[in-house]
Amino acid sequence: MKSSNNRRVSDEMLLIGEIVGLHGLKGVVKLRSYADSPTLFEPGLTFRLENPDGQAQTHVVAWAKPHGKGMLLAIEGVNERDAAEALIGSRLAVDKATLPDLDDGTYYWFELIGLSIYTTQDQYLGTLESILPTGSNDVYVVRNGDEEILLPALASVVQMIDIDQRRMEVILPEGV
Repeated sequence: MKSSNNRRVSDEMLLIGEIVGLHGLKGVVKLRSYADSPTLFEPGLTFRLENPDGQAQTHVVAWAKPHGKGMLLAIEGVNERDAAEALIGSRLAVDKATLPDLDDGTYYWFELIGLSIYTTQDQYLGTLESILPTGSNDVYVVRNGDEEILLPALASVVQMIDIDQRRMEVILPEGV
């Protein structure tokens, strides 16, 4: 899961999107999703909606579906265009504790960003700054000062991830 917004909501909450417009007359909004999968927005999902003034309310997803480069989102209790218009610019966040458990060896992006990256010979390479999705595999952007290394997120490269110790060990691919 990714977040392209640097403004932090809280350590317990994860930004999952922003309302950017309206669709139709029945309160449906256009959503810029920060989640890497639209399945997060399943009906019944409880989320916090924070408006640009910082006021927050809890809402529930009625339904959501992909639409162009974003998503359409219907929010329970928001049934009119005027009510939806007041939500433009609001950010959606969920409690990290409510996220589905992942299979062993699979991580949310927010768990990986910030890890210290070392080679298997204990050479410090830098900090995992961001993750770039590509067609075949993700790419980890590792920064150490002004130096940047791009590492493919492959089992042949990533040898160990320890979330508790905030550490990842890698074997550098040829040419890196």
